Order: sequence, then structure tokens, then C-alpha cells
Amino acid sequence: MIRICALASILLLTTPAIAQQAPGGGPPAGGPAAAPAPAPTPTIPAAGDPVKGREKTQLCEGCHGIVGWRTAYPEVYHVPKIGGQHEAYLISALKQYRSGDRSHPSMRAIAGSLTDEDMANLAAYYSRAHVQVSRK
Repeated sequence: MIRICALASILLLTTPAIAQQAPGGGPPAGGPAAAPAPAPTPTIPAAGDPVKGREKTQLCEGCHGIVGWRTAYPEVYHVPKIGGQHEAYLISALKQYRSGDRSHPSMRAIAGSLTDEDMANLAAYYSRAHVQVSRK
């Protein structure tokens, strides 16, 4: 999402502005010295609180806190590392689980119990967390 927004901003900033024609085909609106409209600013999610996010990690740590962990439900796969991921990506993924756009049953249930603020806080925590617990 951020890459798309950044790309759109780059394209808007590097593409010559198209002059608005005055009614009747006259000179550009605003005269010859009219400045181009500013490029739209990409939407950036509100910053979460990593301290509050750490307080909500109980449901995450059971799978994502163990290096090399695999799950057998609904199928066998490696659980992805979330520590150090981009904050916006983590928020987006959680919202997709909550909406059903991503279909893992456990993640859908967990994301469904989180508020937008919880998601922002968890994302703030995990985007700064680069260490995972080792399974012994």
C-alpha cells in the first residue's frame, strides 16, 4: 500500500501539470503564472503506541513468538515472522483478516477481537521488535 502511494506521489510530482483550459478554449485557468495543484499526500496510519502494543501480544506470541514454528491448522505451514515488519503492512494484514479478505481461521478470530487502536499499537510494537523467542 505504501509503495503504491509513494509511486503515485512520484508520478504526480514528475508528470507535467495539465493546464486547465478556461471555458471557450481560452488561456489556462489562473493565467500563465498559475501554479500546479499540490500532489495529494499519501494516507499514513495513525502512529500506534508500542508500549500498549506489547501489552496485547499474548495472542500473538503463541505462534509468532517462536522461531521456526509450524502450525497444523488448517494446514501445515510455517508461521511468518512479524517482528521487524513494516507497521502499515501489519495493520493492513490484520484488517484483511478481520474483514475476511485473508482466510486463516485463527487469525480471523484474533483480528476480529481487535480494535483499530489495538492493531495500530500491535503494529507499532512488532515493527520495532526484531527478536523472537527461540523454541526450546
